[in-house]
Amino acid sequence: MTVKDITQILEDFAPLAYAEDFDNVGLLVGNASTEVSGVLVTLDTLENVVDEAIAKKCNLIVSFHPIIFGGLKKITGKNYVERVVIKAIKNDIAIYSNHTALDNTRHGVNAKICEILGLSNTQILIPQKNTIKKLTTYIPSDNLEEVKNALFKAGAGEIGNYSDCSFTVEGNGTYKANKYANPTKGSIGTTHTESEIMFTCVFGKNEESVIIKTLLSSHPYEEVAYDIQTIENTNQYIGMGMVGKLDKEITETEFLDHLKLKMNAKLVRHSSFLNKPIKKVAVLGGSGSFAIGAAKAAGADVFVTADLKYHQFYEAENQIVLADIGHFETEQFTKNLLVDYLTKKIPNFAIHLSESITNPINYF
Repeated sequence: MTVKDITQILEDFAPLAYAEDFDNVGLLVGNASTEVSGVLVTLDTLENVVDEAIAKKCNLIVSFHPIIFGGLKKITGKNYVERVVIKAIKNDIAIYSNHTALDNTRHGVNAKICEILGLSNTQILIPQKNTIKKLTTYIPSDNLEEVKNALFKAGAGEIGNYSDCSFTVEGNGTYKANKYANPTKGSIGTTHTESEIMFTCVFGKNEESVIIKTLLSSHPYEEVAYDIQTIENTNQYIGMGMVGKLDKEITETEFLDHLKLKMNAKLVRHSSFLNKPIKKVAVLGGSGSFAIGAAKAAGADVFVTADLKYHQFYEAENQIVLADIGHFETEQFTKNLLVDYLTKKIPNFAIHLSESITNPINYF
C-alpha cells in the first residue's frame, strides 16, 4: 500500500474538509506515492518518535498533532521542528496529521473521551457550520432513477441515520442547441421541451468533487444544469466537543476521582464546587476554553478540557464545574483510536502504537 492509500483510509474516517481553518493537516512530509513498510501512530512527532519509526521499520508516521504548524522559512535544524523534518526526510519517512479533522469527527477524539468516561446519549457540543451542501439539478424523467441512484451511491442524500434522502418536482425544461452542440434529445436550431424532474439532495462538503463528477458522468445531457449551495444548517454529527450522561448521578468529588482514574491524570485543576450532583458531562480534548459557554448552554454539570487560564475559571459563574486535566491527558487515547481504526481497515498490515513519551509536562 502507498502513503496515499493509507491516508485516504484515514480521511474516510476524518475528512480533512472538516479541519479548522487555522490548522495544518494532511501529508506534511514525504511522497504520497511511496510504498509503506509500516505505520507508527503517535500523538506528537518528536525526534525520539522518528527514531522509534526507524527502529520499527515504519516509513509512515501518523501523528495527531502536526509537527509543522506555521510556515518554515528555513530548515537548518535550529529547533525541534526543523530537526524532526530533517531526520524524517533523511530516512524517507512520511508524516501525516489529521488534528482538528479528527477533533470534529463524530467518532473521533471527543467520542473516545466519552467512551473512557462511560458517557452515553452523546451529542456534539458545538456543531460545525457551513459543512452541508445542497445540490439542485434537472433530470429527464426517463433518466431519474439512474442519476439519482448514482448520486446516492456516491454519498449524496445522507442525513444522520437516514440515506437516499431527496426531493423532486415535476416540470418542463427547454433549450435550443446551436450548431456546435450534440444534443441527447431534440435537434439543432430548434427549441426543445423535455419533461424533467427537479431533483434536490444534500451532501457533506468533503464529498463535493465526487458528487459533481458522478452527476456529470451519469446525467444524459451534454450540458448539465445544476447549482450547489452551502446551507446554514448546523451539522449535528460534525463539530467540536461532546456532551453525554453518566449512568447515575455522583458527587463532584466522586466524579473528579473517576476522571483522574480513567484519564490517568496526575491532578485536576477545577473551579469551585457547586455542591450539586454530576450527571451531564461535557468534554473537549485539548485547549477548550472557547467552549465554556457552549458547555453551560448545554446544561452540563461539569466541563472536562485542558489549558484553561486563570481568569477563564471565573467563567464558570457558579453554573458549572470546570475541570482541567491537561492537554496530553485529554488526548492521550487518540493514538489508540487511530490504531484500532487502521487495524480494522487493514488487518494484515504493520500498524504500531508508539511507545515514545511525548508529553512535555512533568509533575513534581
